[in-house]
Amino acid sequence: MAKPAPLDPRDGVAVVTGAAGGIGAALALQLAARGCHLALADVKAAGLDATAAQARALGVKVSTVVLDMALPASATALLAHVQAEHGRATLLVNNAGVAVGGSFGQVAEADFDWLMSINFGAVVRTTRLFMPLLARAPAAQIVNLSSIFGIIAPPGQTAYSASKFAVRGFSEALRHELEAAGSSVRVTVAHPGGVRTGIAENARLPAGVSEDELRTNRAMWARALKLSPEIAAETILRAALAREPRVLVGQDAIGAAWIQRLFPIGYWKIIARKLARDLRGPG
Repeated sequence: MAKPAPLDPRDGVAVVTGAAGGIGAALALQLAARGCHLALADVKAAGLDATAAQARALGVKVSTVVLDMALPASATALLAHVQAEHGRATLLVNNAGVAVGGSFGQVAEADFDWLMSINFGAVVRTTRLFMPLLARAPAAQIVNLSSIFGIIAPPGQTAYSASKFAVRGFSEALRHELEAAGSSVRVTVAHPGGVRTGIAENARLPAGVSEDELRTNRAMWARALKLSPEIAAETILRAALAREPRVLVGQDAIGAAWIQRLFPIGYWKIIARKLARDLRGPG
């Protein structure tokens, strides 16, 4: 099947969830710089307003809506907002995401379900509702944010990895369906590695985690999350506009994906040793 023509963002309308900070905010600003109008959603009103103000300064129309994507009704509210404010959409970025710390035995069932409702459920609900609107455009793209933890599954990440593997599977199957149908809508699934966002710092933690454990975990993630959101967003956006089916974001994601491919069972032992050396630093 021939590769589709690149997507031109100029005068398009991009819908971005999780736009109050991190990769979502960086994507919104880079799209605005390319002349794309924006509909932005997040549960954090202050951060959302800050992103919108910066985007408007670049001369595009920007609308915002404060939504908790864990709630099924939020996808419906987002579609109604976009229809009322813009009347169309050419790019949907399912970026909203959360994390939960702890092993499977430590994570409460309610927290596991909460994470799945945002990281996976919201992706499915929003995609389903926006598909008819996207299909009206001559060309449109869906960008679903998975993770390198949608390719590898470390201990302590049962909920997060489950959600991101689900996003990957959903995105790949949907892409195959749309391609077979000759649809004008295509799908890019993104797998970022360690990006300096607030997701780890803001993760829900199981009851009983000590202050020492908390400090140790946060210090570890501060050293492991190296890539800037701006560079991550640039990599994702370049792939999305080229209508690539998949993009690995960051050298750590590229390396981990190759190790998993070569050692599909024992990859974590290899990656864990390298991660431990990297976190220890020189000497």
